[in-house]
Amino acid sequence: MSKFSTRFLVMAVVFAVCLITSNFFVPRVWQVGNLPLQLSAAVILFPVSYIINDCLTEVYGYRKSRLVIWLAFALSAFTALMSGLACMLPAPLDEGAKPMADSFDSLFAMVPRTTVASLLAFIAGSTVNAWILSRMKVLTGGRAFGVRAVLSSVGGELVDSCIFFPAVFWGVLPMSAIAGMVFTQVVVKTLYEIVILPLTSRFVKYLKAKEGVDTYDNGISYNPFKISDIQ
Repeated sequence: MSKFSTRFLVMAVVFAVCLITSNFFVPRVWQVGNLPLQLSAAVILFPVSYIINDCLTEVYGYRKSRLVIWLAFALSAFTALMSGLACMLPAPLDEGAKPMADSFDSLFAMVPRTTVASLLAFIAGSTVNAWILSRMKVLTGGRAFGVRAVLSSVGGELVDSCIFFPAVFWGVLPMSAIAGMVFTQVVVKTLYEIVILPLTSRFVKYLKAKEGVDTYDNGISYNPFKISDIQ
């Protein structure tokens, strides 16, 4: 029987919250300084999910990380469904409440679209991130966590961004702007990972010491759909 610690549970919850909340931030696009580049406000929060993914995979292994990825997927899909249903409700009776209802609908009507794109990108990107980190850990004998964390995040974020931004902003923004957002997001998220890396490394060491776990994924199945395999 698999056992999950309180630390694992907290990280799984934070991981899911980061994914769900970032979907609400996506429509808010902002310019980077005076540069001809734009970013989604989701960049504030979404990289945290990749950092947590690195920690989960490094300490608990690919299989438990895969379970958390699919759990976050299910919760995000549920949130999107509820958002869509809320936007379908009749208009309020009070005229004073209608502007608030319109504002609500303008935000949450995009959530199903962004969530579908986010879920596809998230599953692909997070799985690639976990796979690279896991395989590199076995190949390097657990050395150079910092290098592995950055390279795995670059791979995962590139896959994520190449799926997500065209799906969300196609027909809304010109293709050049979308390509610019993909490039900028990957660069910014990678820099984010590098800046926070000392804290991530210390946290990983702390987890390994407290949990008494340092998993090496030798001979496991990397099938992303095999979520029942969590031993």
